Amino acid sequence: MNADAIMRLAAAGVAVEVVAETGSTNADLLARAATLDANLLLVAARQTAGRGRAGRSWLSSGAGSLTFSLAWKFAAPLHALAGLPLAVGVALAEALGALGVTVQLKWPNDLLKDGAKLAGVLIETQNAGSGAIWAVIGVGLNLDLPDALEQRIGRPVASAAWLARMEREALLAALLAQLAASLRQFEQGGFGAFSARWNRLHAWQGHAVAVVDRGVTLHQGVAAGVDDRGALLLDGAAGRIAVSAGDVSLREA
Repeated sequence: MNADAIMRLAAAGVAVEVVAETGSTNADLLARAATLDANLLLVAARQTAGRGRAGRSWLSSGAGSLTFSLAWKFAAPLHALAGLPLAVGVALAEALGALGVTVQLKWPNDLLKDGAKLAGVLIETQNAGSGAIWAVIGVGLNLDLPDALEQRIGRPVASAAWLARMEREALLAALLAQLAASLRQFEQGGFGAFSARWNRLHAWQGHAVAVVDRGVTLHQGVAAGVDDRGALLLDGAAGRIAVSAGDVSLREA
């Protein structure tokens, strides 16, 4: 992969670096955050210690996956980033849709294709001083995983063979262009600018679901989308409640 080609094709005003191999692009950018002076996309041809939400591992294949992280500086306090993982999900879903791959969104941070996981988002933050925040947005996208890796993952995963055949520079440029435009929109309007778009892509709208944390069921109800802060709305016996993002996962009841 060629960093200059990605920057030229994306025309997003974001610097790009490509490395052949690293443990975690998120960890690398978090370690460098104090020295960064501009937004930066870091792409790894192979990632050996990828991380998912809640400390879980993200398994990937150099040829069959796309792994990258984007360090983006927000001139706002941490609480202003409510809903950011969901906004990133919308940006990725819209970019993939424009490339001919239809996906849906699962709260709070997964992209699904045909009901199976195609991509995940992990966002970690670091104080940038003067009230600003670095958000490091990690993305793992399954393209065409080998059977042996799918068995290690232990759950159904989706693939996108058409994307796997694209030139990686063109694919990354399309994703980066949409991400950069969406993050600038988020800076101006927060998640409220994305909530209706997220709800149109909601995989389990109207389904009976359970919100669980480490195997313990916290809430049950009918999924009714998200509000303007990115909280999941559940309709249950006691009425509608809003469940904030955190160390939870969503499973169909």
